[in-house]
Amino acid sequence: MKRLILLLPLAIFLAVALFLYRGLFLDPSELPSALIDKPVPAFSLPAVLDDGVITQDDLKGKPALVNVWATWCVSCRVEHPVLNKLAERGVVIHGINYKDDNADAQKWLQEFHNPYQLNINDEQGSLGLNLGVYGAPETFLIDKDGIIRHKFVGVIDERVWREQLAPLYQGLVDEAEQ
Repeated sequence: MKRLILLLPLAIFLAVALFLYRGLFLDPSELPSALIDKPVPAFSLPAVLDDGVITQDDLKGKPALVNVWATWCVSCRVEHPVLNKLAERGVVIHGINYKDDNADAQKWLQEFHNPYQLNINDEQGSLGLNLGVYGAPETFLIDKDGIIRHKFVGVIDERVWREQLAPLYQGLVDEAEQ
């Protein structure tokens, strides 16, 4: 019995060490989302650029990227030129301006251009919370029915777009055309 009590701390240490070791090989951009294959949560929030109100129904109709961004987000500044290029190529992108001052967001879009067809002002972060957002930038791929099909955490650059997101987006576009 004494031997078992002496070995218990060693067994606990080994279990914790194994758990932490496994974590070294996980990809942080692949954070799981409980919302995959579920509709975008219901919301009714103001638009960034006008006095309109946007709801989850406004996101339906075409497959799209739903990009969570903010003016305080340094990584969003890196990602923004890529989003502008994608929008020029015809990729449908909607924005969620997350926990940000709307005047700052309007100034940002005027200065750096606006790739978003719809841009939601989520100043309180309620939509972000319902989407399980950890921070900005995060991007969701939704199908034409507003169903979340994929979540990407981090900066979308040309390589990420080409290797990961473009094939998924094109698959949703092809599915929508059938």
